[in-house]
Amino acid sequence: MPYVLIVDDDPAILEILQAYLVTEGHTVLRAQNGFEARELLPRADLAIIDWMLPGVPGTELVREARAAGMSLPLLMLTARGEEEDKLRGLDSGVDDYVVKPFSPREVLARVRALLRRVGLREEVASGTLRINLRAHTASLSGRPLELSKLEFDLLTALAQHPGMAWTRERLLERVWGSDFLGTERVVDVHITGLRKKLGEVSDKPQFIETVRGVGYRFREE
Repeated sequence: MPYVLIVDDDPAILEILQAYLVTEGHTVLRAQNGFEARELLPRADLAIIDWMLPGVPGTELVREARAAGMSLPLLMLTARGEEEDKLRGLDSGVDDYVVKPFSPREVLARVRALLRRVGLREEVASGTLRINLRAHTASLSGRPLELSKLEFDLLTALAQHPGMAWTRERLLERVWGSDFLGTERVVDVHITGLRKKLGEVSDKPQFIETVRGVGYRFREE
C-alpha cells in the first residue's frame, strides 16, 4: 500500500489522520515541522502538508518538492479559507486543498481520489524497460524479467523517482520495512542481482547508478 506522509505540528491531527489512514491499509509517515518533512518526502507516495509549519512553511515545502522533480500528490491542510489563499496554495504546486476544521473522512476521500488519479499511470517506463505496477511484472526489450518480490519492489522504488539518490537505509525502510533487523549489505546484494537481470555493464549502467558515499539512484533518461 502507498506510503502517506502527514506533516502537521498538531499531535492530535497527526493521531486522528494516522488512525483513519491505517484502517485503509496505508503506511503512515509523520513529521511535525518542515525540516523533518524534507527528510521524509522522498519516501512518500502522497503527502498531506499543513500550510503553517515550524521551520519551513508548507507552501515552501511544496515548491521545493516540485522543483526537485517530485511528482507525488500533495494535499494542503490550512485554516486559510479565502479564495486568494486557496489560489496561492494551488499555485505553489499542491494537487488539492482542505480547510480546517475538516472531517477526517473528507481528507480520506480526497486521498483516495488523488491515489486513484496517480493509479491511472500503471506503467513505469525507461528506454526498453517496462514495469507494470498493477500486474507486478517487468520486461526489458519485450523479454519478461524473472524478478523476486524484493527485486521488483526495489526496482520500482528506484524507477518511480529517477535521478533521486537513495541511501541504503531509506531503501531498507521502503522495501524491507522499518522492522527489518538485517544489515544494509542486503541492499548491495539485491542491487547486484538486479543489475545482472537487467544486463547492466558495471562501468556504464543503463538503469541503476551507484552514488558514492550515499547509495543508489535510477538513471534519468
